Amino acid sequence: MKIEEIRKVLYGFQDEKYRELQKKLIPTADKDSVIGVRTPDLRKYAKQLYKENDYQEFLDALPHKYFDENQLHAFIVSEIKDFDKCVAEVQRFLPYVDNWATCDQMSPKVFKKNRQELPAIIKDWIASDRTYTIRFGIGMLMEHFLDEDFDPVYPEMVAAVRSEEYYVNMMTAWYFATALAKQYDAVLPYIEEQRLDAWTHNKTIQKAVESYRITDEQKEYLRSLKVKK
Repeated sequence: MKIEEIRKVLYGFQDEKYRELQKKLIPTADKDSVIGVRTPDLRKYAKQLYKENDYQEFLDALPHKYFDENQLHAFIVSEIKDFDKCVAEVQRFLPYVDNWATCDQMSPKVFKKNRQELPAIIKDWIASDRTYTIRFGIGMLMEHFLDEDFDPVYPEMVAAVRSEEYYVNMMTAWYFATALAKQYDAVLPYIEEQRLDAWTHNKTIQKAVESYRITDEQKEYLRSLKVKK
């Protein structure tokens, strides 16, 4: 499908009130690039384009003009069933991701079936100098490697990240807070030993104590580990 046709469909989904909300929630996105398409409509349209195998021209048309086109791109990539093709498209797209929403909502379904191949790829993402590539890598570790496939090497990878970028540090805090909920004993030493920078350390504790998966006793102990900046 031609880019102009896809853009016309997106404008057909436009919700002006949602557009104004999006512009406030995603400060790093160009305000004029926001059309205002709700996520369920984007997901549904992405699935339609993928099912009809009518999307490659759109994926090739980088960089996109609109935020919503980036969102649609992320959702289409998330549908790709061939692992190697999916990884290739993710790699090609990540340098153009410029906001937390597109980064966090891109979650390829095929990754779940190919976890054994992911860690090496994720390691490269986390070693990137691009804010949202790093964030995406940490997010994939959080999504796929905090349960039965957990390995102590993964929090080591995340703890080694040092960044001045808010959206990297927030994802790091989110990762460790979730890790505390799922792998408390293995991850607690990172907090006890202050392995993270002060801001991320305290943000991790804040997010962890907000979780219903952390016991009251654990929350009380975590609060005692906060550091003064």
